[in-house]
Amino acid sequence: MRRLHLAGIALLLMAAGPEKEGMPQLNFKSPLTISQVVWGAIIFTLLYFLLSRWALPKVASVVEDRRTRISGDLDTARVAKAEADAAVAELTEATRRARSESQTAIATATQQAKAEAATRAAAMNATLDAQLSEAEGRIATARNAAMGALRQVAGDTATSIVTRLTGHAPDPAAVDHAVGGLLPATAN
Repeated sequence: MRRLHLAGIALLLMAAGPEKEGMPQLNFKSPLTISQVVWGAIIFTLLYFLLSRWALPKVASVVEDRRTRISGDLDTARVAKAEADAAVAELTEATRRARSESQTAIATATQQAKAEAATRAAAMNATLDAQLSEAEGRIATARNAAMGALRQVAGDTATSIVTRLTGHAPDPAAVDHAVGGLLPATAN
């Protein structure tokens, strides 16, 4: 205890002395500064061993775990990207094939529809030609019948008109000859 007391007095004398050189914290002639440096070194060494043996290994394991997790996540992301790229390529190829098949189906259906339309048109044209020929035949028959009846009707009409106008019936042979002379010219 006496030693401590003497150290305290020495410190007071040194601190109160007339010579003040620089900062007291850097005055290594003072026992207080030496004890602070020694205690600082002891505390630093103790903290260094505590940190190096206990805290830093925990931090290192956390950092390593994070590095491993990040590396695993990156690998998983690369695999997922490769799978997604493959799926996109497959989808693109399937879409291209579907378009090609649909274009082929459309072209086939169009050709088939055109062929069916041409067949129907040909059949309808044949039917219409047959109906037209039949109608022309009926018209020719009706025309011939009308022309044959026209001579009779024209003769009867001429006889009737002459009888009304003159009051006498004309000679049937003269009426037939007159009507016969006029009809071939107007029939065409």
